[in-house]
Amino acid sequence: MQIEPGKLLREIQYPDDLKNFHKDQLVQICDELRQFIIDHVSIYGGHFGAGLGVVELTVALHYVLNTPDDQLVWDVGHQAYGHKILTGRREQFYTNRLYKGLSGFPKRKESPYDAFGVGHSSTSISAALGMAMASKYKGETQRQHVAVIGDGAMTGGMAFEAMNHAGVSDTNLLIILNDNCMSIDPNVGALKDYLTDITTSHTYNKVKDEVWSLLGKISKFGFSAQDVVSKVEGAIKSALLKQSNLFESLNLRYFGPVDGHDVNHLVEILYDLKHIPGPKILHCITVKGKGFAPAEKDQTKWHAPGKFDKITGEIAKKIHTTPQPPKYQDVFGHTLVELAEKNDKIVGVTPAMPSGSSMNIMMKAFPERSYDVGIAEQHAVTFSAGLATQGLTPFCNIYSTFMQRAYDQVIHDVCLQDLPVVFCLDRAGFAGADGPTHHGAYDLAFFRCLPNLVVSAPMNEEELRNLMFSASEHNGPYSIRYPRGQGVMPDWKQALRKIPTGQGRIVKEGKDLAILSIGHVGNYAVEAAAILQNKGIDMAHYDMRFVKPLDEAMLHEVFSKFDKVITIEDGCLMGGFGSAVLEWMVDHDYQSKVKRLGIPDEVIEHGEQLELHRECGFDPEGIVAAAKEMLGTTISEKLK
Repeated sequence: MQIEPGKLLREIQYPDDLKNFHKDQLVQICDELRQFIIDHVSIYGGHFGAGLGVVELTVALHYVLNTPDDQLVWDVGHQAYGHKILTGRREQFYTNRLYKGLSGFPKRKESPYDAFGVGHSSTSISAALGMAMASKYKGETQRQHVAVIGDGAMTGGMAFEAMNHAGVSDTNLLIILNDNCMSIDPNVGALKDYLTDITTSHTYNKVKDEVWSLLGKISKFGFSAQDVVSKVEGAIKSALLKQSNLFESLNLRYFGPVDGHDVNHLVEILYDLKHIPGPKILHCITVKGKGFAPAEKDQTKWHAPGKFDKITGEIAKKIHTTPQPPKYQDVFGHTLVELAEKNDKIVGVTPAMPSGSSMNIMMKAFPERSYDVGIAEQHAVTFSAGLATQGLTPFCNIYSTFMQRAYDQVIHDVCLQDLPVVFCLDRAGFAGADGPTHHGAYDLAFFRCLPNLVVSAPMNEEELRNLMFSASEHNGPYSIRYPRGQGVMPDWKQALRKIPTGQGRIVKEGKDLAILSIGHVGNYAVEAAAILQNKGIDMAHYDMRFVKPLDEAMLHEVFSKFDKVITIEDGCLMGGFGSAVLEWMVDHDYQSKVKRLGIPDEVIEHGEQLELHRECGFDPEGIVAAAKEMLGTTISEKLK
């Protein structure tokens, strides 16, 4: 169902159409754009607060810039809903994040207006700087390059690395800091405090207004007069702030802070900044969820609320008549507290995802033993390693896709030193509507090759608890991966039991073929086994629990009894669990026929998890089809 846009918005298909309107009409356009986003997300779900917070900035940028020739990079990508609507995708926006529909993030293949694909944070300045340097090399001196970095992304180390380079680049680069004091949860750290100091310095802001009055007239003067204004401005900033301006110290000309919801003022500022050469930063103060009162009041809850009533603000909830299994992340959070109550050496670490990972449960119970380090996965890992050297047992919870960013630290700082850090990888496998930037497809493959690291995955909530307990008593690195969403056990809180490292379990005996599964998708194998049983096919099922070390005794049993084996994983096939089984089989001179089910060597787009599992052929029906193919003509007749 398409939503009818407002009177002015319906006349805007592309940014060139926006430029046909008088500046006085921009406020109404912003109101209509904000309402359009509210209408869509209330019906279809998706990210919410971040997009509402940059409506005015989005309109001002496309009004002033000549996109897509001028290049605009969004960071983080869920700020970009308004950008998508203004750049040719308004009529398709109802498909946002749906299977085969628009991506929830900027995507180069989707539109020439998406200058850079984003999903992980803190990449925009590096990307935009690379574009600016390329334009300089090609002599395209009038081309503008803008990085909009917000929702806490400035806390990522990569942003600081990029600013360090940008300050000596002499490029036409504008960094816009969308400062809303939030990522998904409230921002943390010294940078947040520093930006607050700038924002609330009344003396500085008074003088800043006078500086802006000069800058607004800059086009009337030559560049020599501009240089004078720049020096005066810099001296005033350094003298009035509590400390030297961080950005100016990096040779980035600092402008602001300014009201990020005053679209007309933003337009004036952006016009002025187009004529100021060199790298610069504009500090915009915005409110996440602006224009929708419940989202302004509870910004974490409304980061991505799902479907809701736009009138009452009530978020839709599924009504169940029977007890439901919990989310894996909540099992993690409650179990971590349970373990911490018994072991005072256990601490929790997360990079800016306390609510998303349910580390907030630990933070509430043991605030002195819980650490949110900001959007800084590399730091989170090495920080955890430092804790471990002092006899503590850190549970470092990072989404699988974000663990990719800290791979070197896992190798160098944890595994090579054989330190007892427990990595809990949330959102392993397909992340659903967030799509390929967020799929946790690779951790089994890139972790199983590391020395000293145990690599495991539970099939259900009870197994997750037991693996966490086992990891807490293991003297070395340990990883546990689990998916987004619900488990399968309403009665999940069973007594903790230690699982010997590298020991799998037999789920079902059988004689016709064997299925080896790792992780939650083993529950699909249970469904498939029941379907096959009804057709007279007796399938054995082994839940391996560990990719490293493999249960060698169990594998000897499997390959001694079965000449047909299927492996199932919700990770990449190249180098993953199935590859590990094949390597073991070859090394031990077995000759069974093996079929691997998992994520193929291609980019799998967004959609519901089951839709993507079905696309890749490891849903229950896909497993049945694979068994039918392996068993051949005789038995396949039973499956018809």
